[in-house]
Amino acid sequence: MMEPSSWAPEHSEALREYLARGMSYSQIADAINAKFGTCYSRNATIGRGKRMGLGTPGRPDHRSAQLPRSKPPKPSKKRAEKLRERRKAEPLEAPPMRERAEPVKFRCVGLRPRLVSLVDLEACDCRYPYGGDKDSDVILFCGHPRLLGSSYCGPHFHLTRDDGAAAERTAGPVALRLVEAA
Repeated sequence: MMEPSSWAPEHSEALREYLARGMSYSQIADAINAKFGTCYSRNATIGRGKRMGLGTPGRPDHRSAQLPRSKPPKPSKKRAEKLRERRKAEPLEAPPMRERAEPVKFRCVGLRPRLVSLVDLEACDCRYPYGGDKDSDVILFCGHPRLLGSSYCGPHFHLTRDDGAAAERTAGPVALRLVEAA
């Protein structure tokens, strides 16, 4: 069963006529659009041509009898022998050895954390986290007095920064606005 189409019968007939003249689908789309004031694309004309059972210009219809496919020629015995000899003569290269990476050196802080929970943290306490590596781990925080304008104490501030990194932005008061829920 064919799908209903927005193509008018005279448009389909023009498509058939232009295709018989050997025009490409792109040229056909341009000609039909110019003649009837439509805006069919090249792909629309190709699709309509296929639904009408028309072939591609200069090519046999895909439904027509297919020509038997010829197999690619096999290489001659001489050539196959040369290829085998060449492969034998080429030494197999071992994959390049990867350099061993140096173990990562962890930076340690000579500071014993107070291990304060989030709800017990004061405004001036260091917020460097400890724990939470596993799903059941509790996350606790350093809790030592923090540097002015930072979330961390001195040792943790330097631990979290690269030497050449820009200074942390200053922490300031946060203004919250209450919004009435509907």
